[in-house]
Amino acid sequence: MNLIDPKKLEHLRRERQRWEATTLKQSLKSQPERVERFSSLSDLPIDRVYGPEDLKDFDPQRELGVPGEYPYTRGVHPTMYRGRLWTMRQFAGFGSAEDTNRRFHYLLEHGQTGLSVAFDMPTLMGYDSDHPRALGEVGREGVAIDTAEDMAILLRGLPLDRITTSMTINAPANVLLAMYVAAAESMGFARTQIGGTTQTDMLKEFIAQKEWIVPPRPSMKLIQDMLVFGTRELPKWNVISISGYHIREAGATAVQELAFTLADGIAYVQAGTEAGLDVDEFAPRLSFFFDCHNDFFEEIAKFRAARRLWARIMRERFAAQNPRSWWLRFHTQTAGVSLTAQQPLNNIVRVAVQALAAVLGGTQSLHTNSMDETYALPTEQAVMVALRTQQIIAHESGLTNTADPLGGAYFVESLTNTMEERAEAYIQKIDDLGGMVRAVELGYPQREIAEASYHYQQQLERKEQIIVGVNEFLVPEERRIPLLRVDPEVERRQIERVSRVRAQRESVRAGRALGGLKSAADGGGNTMYHVLECVKAGCTLGEICDVFRAVYGEYREPAII
Repeated sequence: MNLIDPKKLEHLRRERQRWEATTLKQSLKSQPERVERFSSLSDLPIDRVYGPEDLKDFDPQRELGVPGEYPYTRGVHPTMYRGRLWTMRQFAGFGSAEDTNRRFHYLLEHGQTGLSVAFDMPTLMGYDSDHPRALGEVGREGVAIDTAEDMAILLRGLPLDRITTSMTINAPANVLLAMYVAAAESMGFARTQIGGTTQTDMLKEFIAQKEWIVPPRPSMKLIQDMLVFGTRELPKWNVISISGYHIREAGATAVQELAFTLADGIAYVQAGTEAGLDVDEFAPRLSFFFDCHNDFFEEIAKFRAARRLWARIMRERFAAQNPRSWWLRFHTQTAGVSLTAQQPLNNIVRVAVQALAAVLGGTQSLHTNSMDETYALPTEQAVMVALRTQQIIAHESGLTNTADPLGGAYFVESLTNTMEERAEAYIQKIDDLGGMVRAVELGYPQREIAEASYHYQQQLERKEQIIVGVNEFLVPEERRIPLLRVDPEVERRQIERVSRVRAQRESVRAGRALGGLKSAADGGGNTMYHVLECVKAGCTLGEICDVFRAVYGEYREPAII
């Protein structure tokens, strides 16, 4: 069933030609357009106007459907936000576990509905706070977590059976998940009660963010182990959040973010089935994490195309039978890379526009960046403004009253189709190379992103793209804003704590646990159960990650030319 009768389409095509030759031509004589070529932020060409003739092969039933049904273009839930609003998260984590725990309680008291944990650089790289490489970095850009004791302090007093926790952790995700499970159990929560997400997406680390421990193939083995453990032990936990966010932040276009993220997802589903899991056992709990940048309609189209593409991939490529396996559920974070140090108050407006696009695109969870994040970790006031932005959208804008309010708009549907077609071409290229792991080893997505980033920088320098306050509309003096500063004492106290844990633990048990982990890693067994035993025995993050370094070797990125 096509959207419109072919005879009517032909009539509309002739009417547009008449309009171009008369009304438009006269208008352009008196008022020329601002630039010769209009394009999206990702440099997709944008036409002057869109109509039914731009959707001549569009089948509303096949490509649009209704909310809550395949292909989920209009959303994964039938009533979308009429039934339940998205989860409102604010990325939090700085200093010590005590500092971040206080921030969590503050956010929950002011209406936040889910937690999102940022870790410091030593934790992200699998080093303890007293490692020489950690010097000066402890607690600086996230919270320092070295042991299960730190995790227990981080979670102290939180209702873990009623909130979900998202942890932005990748290379040592298995260790942090084990610490979360151990801490929750020590607080009286069963594994079946706790819900949340570990990011765990190592492929995007090799592509974009560059925080790794071991090479790609052993990294995939550790993720397989987590998938099996999570499927069997943690019914409410999303073991992987397949992340396009960092791909976009590295300079990718919206199409590249979409394509590379779904290609990563394909690789993880393959890893799960190769580990012996039935696809419908674990696929319903896969989640995604996307960036939302400034180009309002491009971002909305990206989210809609992502749902449609993933539904088809899961149903046709992987023969998933459970409709929930077809769902693409996603968290969104507004674009950190879009925020400017110049005129930082402008960032409030940018974040509001991006958050609007995320909601109109049908997100299930949303983090709004704070205006001061280009300078430092956000202050409480900045976090409050960011949270209130979401609440105003939810309760004052009217956006939540109907599902997919832009569905059927000629421009939006045309752009959705374009995003889908271009992403499919990338996915086919990656398939031809042998899959995403092989593509990463060959440097293919890394080169594509580098070229896109360079092209965008050229556009900025030629002022083909405008960033207010950066390459246009500058002001001579900047207004200072208050910043959060981490007390240097945090590092000293954290080093004392990890030293005390090592001194007070049962050394024989800890050594035995680390030995068991090494044997499992050497022998190809499931390492996750051994990681859990290690954290319960008081082993540190760095000690556990050192086992993986010893068995699998450390990764060194090849030059990408």
